Amino acid sequence: MPKQKRKKKTNKIENLSQTILNILRKDHSQAFNYKQIAAKLQLDDPSSRNQIVKKLKDLQGKGTIQEIERGKYILTPSQNYYTGRVDIAGRGQGYIIVEDLEDDIYVSNKNLNKALNGDIVEVYVFKRKKGGKTEGEITKIIERKRTEFVGTIQVQENFAFVDVTDYKMYTDIFVPKNKINGAKNGEKVLVAMEDWPEKADSPFGSVIKVLGMPGEHNTEIHSILAQYGLPYEFPKEVEDYANNIDTSIQASEIKKRRDMRDVLTFTIDPKDAKDFDDALSFDKLENGNYEIGIHIADVSHYLTPGNELDDEAYERATSVYLVDRVVPMLPEILSNNACSLRPNEEKYTFSAVFEINQKAEVVKQWFGRTVTYSDARFAYEEAQHIIENPSEETHTIPSNISITDKEYTVKPEIAAAILEMDRLAKILRTKRMRAGAISFDKVEVKFILDEKSNPEGVYFKESKDANKLIEEFMLLANRSVAEFIGKQEPKKTFVYRVHDEPDDEKIAALENIIKRFGYKLNTKDRHTTATSMNKLLKDVHGKKEQNLIDTLAIRTMSKAMYTTHNIGHYGLAFDYYTHFTSPIRRYPDVMVHRLLQHYLDNGKSAKEEEYEEKCGHSSDMENLATNAERDSIKYMQVKYMQDHQDQDFLGVISGVTEWGIYVEIMSNKCEGMVRLQDLSDDRYEFDRDEFAVIGQRTKNVYRLGDEVYVKVKNADLVKKHLDFTMLGHEKEYKN
Repeated sequence: MPKQKRKKKTNKIENLSQTILNILRKDHSQAFNYKQIAAKLQLDDPSSRNQIVKKLKDLQGKGTIQEIERGKYILTPSQNYYTGRVDIAGRGQGYIIVEDLEDDIYVSNKNLNKALNGDIVEVYVFKRKKGGKTEGEITKIIERKRTEFVGTIQVQENFAFVDVTDYKMYTDIFVPKNKINGAKNGEKVLVAMEDWPEKADSPFGSVIKVLGMPGEHNTEIHSILAQYGLPYEFPKEVEDYANNIDTSIQASEIKKRRDMRDVLTFTIDPKDAKDFDDALSFDKLENGNYEIGIHIADVSHYLTPGNELDDEAYERATSVYLVDRVVPMLPEILSNNACSLRPNEEKYTFSAVFEINQKAEVVKQWFGRTVTYSDARFAYEEAQHIIENPSEETHTIPSNISITDKEYTVKPEIAAAILEMDRLAKILRTKRMRAGAISFDKVEVKFILDEKSNPEGVYFKESKDANKLIEEFMLLANRSVAEFIGKQEPKKTFVYRVHDEPDDEKIAALENIIKRFGYKLNTKDRHTTATSMNKLLKDVHGKKEQNLIDTLAIRTMSKAMYTTHNIGHYGLAFDYYTHFTSPIRRYPDVMVHRLLQHYLDNGKSAKEEEYEEKCGHSSDMENLATNAERDSIKYMQVKYMQDHQDQDFLGVISGVTEWGIYVEIMSNKCEGMVRLQDLSDDRYEFDRDEFAVIGQRTKNVYRLGDEVYVKVKNADLVKKHLDFTMLGHEKEYKN
């Protein structure tokens, strides 16, 4: 036998026990005989086979493996197998998050066995611990989280590789030359992972879409959507179906509904809104009470369960609001036309109508299908002007805030309705706050874009009284619908929007950070936590640390989600809550409309498992949309800063790590990083307890919350990342 070949075989049979165990562990539900193990090891000589037989007997004698039929062995069943989700950390190693285990399971790169971030896997946990950590090996990939990735293609002579943009993807993807789909070297592409051969370092794939050159606006926006698997156009058959729907208002359909066309009705929305899915009606009753209607576009009238339009809406589950565009859940014929409650048009609506007294107490309620007519449309700014000028005899909207850019006078009865509803909304809000609701009025960053979607400026959008007026009546409708179904006996399947109590550890971490700014929380019980959280959010309003503390406070909260299992809504302090008011842009609201009508018609309880699955899908899609929206804001912030590289900016230190200092610029909320290696005046070390980095020689300290001046060093549009150069503390820099 040649020397080299003999050496290779010797290596294969060294540590044979461990190799056999690895084979049995990788597929522990299947039995193997010595021939199958030898074939897997590519050993075919009698000596090697005899050694395998001998080792199998040794392992059986130790009780490590079992002979389940003559000559066939499996790993002895153990409690060491778990199912969990992969979370890839730095340097291609990962952790498996298992619901029933307190600690995550560490998995080294060599034991990932081709599992990728987010995959559901089976993991074998070793008896030993590494550095105090529970360690394991992935034995089976149960379900891939995703098989499509966005990356940059490197085209060689006979093949190509795609470098995936996502930093949690630790491998590139090999693409044969005949599967590059016309992509040119350096272009961004969407690639599908098709196979990962056992011996291959990289998975094999094919390019399914060419997105364009990195850094170009449309390329980057389409890349964000593609990265999260979100579509940016409707399939032709869905568009065709939608365009053929009869959207006219029929007398036969009006007869089946409560006719509210004669009641004063109006909408209040953002200035640039195109889909108006909610309207308010206002009527003063003879007994001194008010009848207030919350009228919602009746999307379920046009969506038939199971047709292609409904299937597409369900798959999307939500509209996605990127910085420069909306990717709607429904085609435009419905979202902006048939279902949109536009002024001076009759519309089919689904309504929650309340009789409310002077103290904002609900005396009576009614739910059902209606037909309505909107008398007027207002932007929030216009309604706000009426609220801020209550004593004006004639309510004139100035041209600078008017939707039409022209000055006009509001009808007295509409102005009176807005003012009275504002008064009632403020009572409802006060009651909510007293009950323990938390008021997150986080500042929204908005961009002024030119005709080519380049950012010309930044402004902040805050929630004012007009926004809160709409919010309170939408909350009233959502809560009342959920309560109406939730309290019925026998119990009925329903879609709830739930929000769990905050995590104690996260609250403790928040307390630790806010101490640095001179704030504290009272966490004695649920109510004191909510009250002191509100006080904190009020106290930081307008301060340099507001955005930082707002963000940290939101992170302590659990994620709100959709489910059929009601646990109430902690943040709103409601025992029952759902989403009823936005069916144009949220599929759960469509489900709520269908279920509500079904129960109003005395229908039996719907199948819980079916709706729980739909709730899970809706929550997942909501998270994807949120991430895409966040990425589009980051992209636009980097693009904005690219054009301001010569400027010095005042910022606040928003995070400190062992590799760098994160700084958020006050004037535009853009966040970037100063790398510790770029601080040239000293060698800085990270002090975890102090939330600071400290210069070893100068003892200069950069601490969380400090005001500093920075300059843009590098603005990477593709990675959506900003690198800053530190110019110094605010006081020193000014001097």
